[in-house]
Amino acid sequence: MNNSHICFRHTSLVLVVSAVLTAATFTTAVQAVEEVFVFANTDDVRSLPGSAALVGEEQFQIEFANDINQLLKTVPGIYIREEDGYGLRPNIGIRGATSERSSKITLMEDGVMMAPAPYSNPSAYYFPTTMRMHSVEVLKGAPLLRYGPQTTGGVVNMISTPIPEALSGNLDLRAGQNGEQDLLANVGGQYGQFGFLLETAQRRSDGFKEIDRGNDSGYDIEDYLVKLAWTGERQSLLFKAQYSNEVSNETYLGLTDANFANNEDRRYGLSSVDQMNNYHAGVSLRYGLQVSDDLSLTVTAYQNNFSRDWFKLSGGNSFVSAANAGDTTAQAILDGSADTFGLGYKHNNRDYESRGIELNFDQSFGDHSLSYGARIHEDEMDRFQPIDVYDQINGELLLSGRIEPTGSNNRLEDAQALSGWIVDSWQLNSALNLNLALRYEDVDSSRRQFSDPDRETGPSRRSNNSSEWLPGASFTYELSDKWQALAGVHRGFSPLGGGAQDFEEAETSINWEAGVRYTGSWYLEAIAFYSDFDNKTENCSNANPCSNGATAGAFTTGQAVIQGLELQASTVLSFGNMNAPIDLAYTYTDAAISRDNPEEGFDDGDTLASVPQNTLSLRMGLETAMNWDNYAVIKYIDETCVTIGCNRDNNQFNRTEDLLVTDLISRYALSDDAVVFFKFENIFAKRAIVSRQPEGARPNKPRTASVGLQYQF
Repeated sequence: MNNSHICFRHTSLVLVVSAVLTAATFTTAVQAVEEVFVFANTDDVRSLPGSAALVGEEQFQIEFANDINQLLKTVPGIYIREEDGYGLRPNIGIRGATSERSSKITLMEDGVMMAPAPYSNPSAYYFPTTMRMHSVEVLKGAPLLRYGPQTTGGVVNMISTPIPEALSGNLDLRAGQNGEQDLLANVGGQYGQFGFLLETAQRRSDGFKEIDRGNDSGYDIEDYLVKLAWTGERQSLLFKAQYSNEVSNETYLGLTDANFANNEDRRYGLSSVDQMNNYHAGVSLRYGLQVSDDLSLTVTAYQNNFSRDWFKLSGGNSFVSAANAGDTTAQAILDGSADTFGLGYKHNNRDYESRGIELNFDQSFGDHSLSYGARIHEDEMDRFQPIDVYDQINGELLLSGRIEPTGSNNRLEDAQALSGWIVDSWQLNSALNLNLALRYEDVDSSRRQFSDPDRETGPSRRSNNSSEWLPGASFTYELSDKWQALAGVHRGFSPLGGGAQDFEEAETSINWEAGVRYTGSWYLEAIAFYSDFDNKTENCSNANPCSNGATAGAFTTGQAVIQGLELQASTVLSFGNMNAPIDLAYTYTDAAISRDNPEEGFDDGDTLASVPQNTLSLRMGLETAMNWDNYAVIKYIDETCVTIGCNRDNNQFNRTEDLLVTDLISRYALSDDAVVFFKFENIFAKRAIVSRQPEGARPNKPRTASVGLQYQF
């Protein structure tokens, strides 16, 4: 990588920002910096020249949301692969972007990228505490080119609690089975030109899985947030700082199918010492300036630090696979009834840093609304992973030694990126709005891998450069006062990450969508989508082994097509003094290899991994004048392939199972400020193998009852 090139990138943008901030002293402004960055309400979503969704504050409150997986299952076009039952490390896919640890979509919090290293290591081993969020925005289609770097399937932006206009606060409490306890508390307000918010989320659980001869399988999470704001006459500043830490007794080791059928919630004693420890600290400073009546500027500087040590058994899948094939010795080792030696428990110890500065202008003139700007960003990952060696003797794990990290367990990866964009929303006439977008991504990544623990020997090196122009266009056309047509096309891009080699090419695609919307007593939406990939890639990790078995780097599967249909319907029915809100979302997806790839052994028509054919959600409510409201949330997800091409075999171990889950929530308002609620998750106790990655069959959460209080002051 050319260091002078990077310095030029940084210097250029810094000079522009400095010039703008200097000019600010001669201007006048008034608008606080907004946390919401795409759309403010459901009406905005339903007029966007591209498909989108808003999981609003009301849904968060009604469902007392603490699991992002369960919230996003109600959004069309999203694919969720559960892992731990609590949504601690989600696997989220959107349309053409498959769910590999959410590494193929752009994840943000308040418009700032939140993956630990969004370019070099985008896998979402960190995800913000869902219960402290105010809403979630999901953006698909051509307008997502305003955001990046992942521009194929979509953007998920978590909106944190805004600073309230007057001094006020909230206290939310919940207690449930398996020792689940959740607390959310915040207080904030505005005094003249100044505002503040203090917030904490505290979560704990004993876990629902039962570890043979082990401790509980639960977690403890602490999350703290501070916001400070200043709003001048034409300028504003918003400072945000966040810190969280997590200790969770989580593992990669799943179950054999036979053991799963006997007890879905069992965990083998081999995983009794497995534990994740992590912390995350992030700061951002956002400056807003109303340069003129038609031009505004936002400058955002940010830094995120994330450290984790996931201590867990390595290679447990070999025992599970052998036991599934009938190997009684492997099963005895899993059961703890057979002694075994030399078990490796790796400290999956990694430190991540990401930082950047983003400059964006919003300008209106005539029938045009422009957004244009640039971002410089750099991130890095330091992987230093020693292995503790244990022996299993008489069912007990005994430490016998340590292996210091070399090779793939001892490496540094980094990426530097320059992004630029321009988006024009052009109102050609009263009926037609045309949205034109162009994004540029220039990414340099590198890896240094060391053969000695002290890193004194010169490392092996690899690097990659990707530079892509990403155009897009979309429109809405008002067919009548109730009917609207929309369509769009854009070029998608997914960077390869820090482990890429110089000859590898980044994933690119052409993505189409077209549909209609109806707004009347019902809201109806039908959107067809089609993504055509030149070179579909998979990000390989232990959590998500690629289709060739690799657990590091990237794997190119070749040409592929992901296409489908998204349907939405919503209304509020009235029965005297009662209202019945209804929200329905359905997605059909066909995801397959589109050209024979004999080198990798794939055939045209082989189904892609981790994409369900059918997903469905139905949210219904019965709201009364007696302050007693009741809601049901029904979610269905089809079986999925674990590896490419499971449609061509009858191997049960190559696919997950379908699942239909129903949650019930009953809420009673004690006063205008206080609500008590009862929540029954998975009330019909439906269980299924929702994932076989990593390392064996994994269940969804069992039936769980909880009670809580929401109080505003």
